[in-house]
Amino acid sequence: MVFDWLHLAILIFLIIGFLFAAVPLVVAIFLAPKSKGGDLGMPYECGMRPQGTSWIRFGPNYYIYALLFLAFEVDVLYLFPVATYYPEASGLISFFKVFVFLAILVLAILYFWARGVFTWPRRIR
Repeated sequence: MVFDWLHLAILIFLIIGFLFAAVPLVVAIFLAPKSKGGDLGMPYECGMRPQGTSWIRFGPNYYIYALLFLAFEVDVLYLFPVATYYPEASGLISFFKVFVFLAILVLAILYFWARGVFTWPRRIR
């Protein structure tokens, strides 16, 4: 393999990129305050002092809601490329494809609703 100017430019840019990432971290280590007492060791809770311990076990419903939100949010992201392509599409085939996609999402929401996933429990044990 011959080492030419292109390889040298790639190597230089890799080194510069590494320095852009490493220099702020190293500077922050040297310039950061060194105090460890007081409120710095406490977990952050919206500017208020936390109540109780930070090792609280959350119910699985919180995680189910988060996963459902992420799943439907990612599905909605698929609609953005369709929306940009839709004005250039000819016929109603694209409309029916989007309609089927949205119908599957609605069916998934109805299924989760029927299974009781969206009911919030009164007490977490």
